[in-house]
Amino acid sequence: MFGFAVPRSLREVVRSFCGIQQASLSNEVPELEDWQITPFYRPAREVGDDFYDFFELEEGWLGVVMGDATDKGVPAALVVSATCSMLRAIAKGLGFSSLGEVLARVNETLLARIPPKMFVTCFYGILNPKSSRLVYANAGHNLPCCRRENATRELKARGMPLGLMPQMSYEAKESALEVGEAVLFYTDGLIEAHNPQGEMFGMPRLRDILSKRSEGRKDLSATLMEELYSFVGEGGEQEDAITLLMLERSPTRS
Repeated sequence: MFGFAVPRSLREVVRSFCGIQQASLSNEVPELEDWQITPFYRPAREVGDDFYDFFELEEGWLGVVMGDATDKGVPAALVVSATCSMLRAIAKGLGFSSLGEVLARVNETLLARIPPKMFVTCFYGILNPKSSRLVYANAGHNLPCCRRENATRELKARGMPLGLMPQMSYEAKESALEVGEAVLFYTDGLIEAHNPQGEMFGMPRLRDILSKRSEGRKDLSATLMEELYSFVGEGGEQEDAITLLMLERSPTRS
């Protein structure tokens, strides 16, 4: 079980919660020639359960991680922080030879420490900025959406969430990102938002927005949040944290 010192005042509690959350959201966004990386985070009322991270690997590869814990509050924040640290350390130790093995080792390590009835979904990808190769594995996370011109596709790879079951294997796949193609990583706070009638925002709506997005419009995060607020309605409560990460290959690349 994850342990931490009990703060002596409410102010210290709040400060500790915020510190745990911020540790799970990368403060530095990589700057890559011919690439744009745009993160967006909107917390809900409770301490967030989302995370994303970037880290450099050998030969110029970039690690990209996004995930979500099933619970909220301090236990989820602690699990998220620990998962980030484990994944970064194991990924750097193994390099880019086996993404599936990275997630498998994180799963076994996390399984011995995670509180009951909690697990973590996680997408782990590594990008070669020069060749535009994206190799990835998925531990039960929402499928990233790729958009190019007026078409969308999903990055699919099989794998159970982390900390749920022992001896899990994770499928590694690869995709080549073309000029002008963008990948949207997101957490379920977006697609599982509800309107007053109980309808979910959902994947079909997300794909439709992506396919209709034209170059030169405002950034995608702003567009998605406008669409979400319109869908939820005025005064609608945000049920969960919303985290978005856009990875886009510049259309000006030759």
